[in-house]
Amino acid sequence: MIEYKDFTPRMLGERRLIGEPEFESLQDAVKGCNQWISDSGVDVVNVETVVLPNVHHPFEEGSEDVNIRQADDDTTAWNQFIRVWYRL
Repeated sequence: MIEYKDFTPRMLGERRLIGEPEFESLQDAVKGCNQWISDSGVDVVNVETVVLPNVHHPFEEGSEDVNIRQADDDTTAWNQFIRVWYRL
């Protein structure tokens, strides 16, 4: 059976009215990914970087949302995260 786990950089602090929120680095997400792989002992099939719009938007469901929208204005934020595909 194949499964996946996403490692999305966490938002640091509260969402601001003006400007983009601050996030931890992608490297921090990679470190968390490496730690999880080491601790869980899963059989890793593939590791990929995924880029999607508005992953952290309050009306979206994060990296597992099947219908992430891109706004027609300047409010679209593209987000990178790490996805690990593995076998149980």
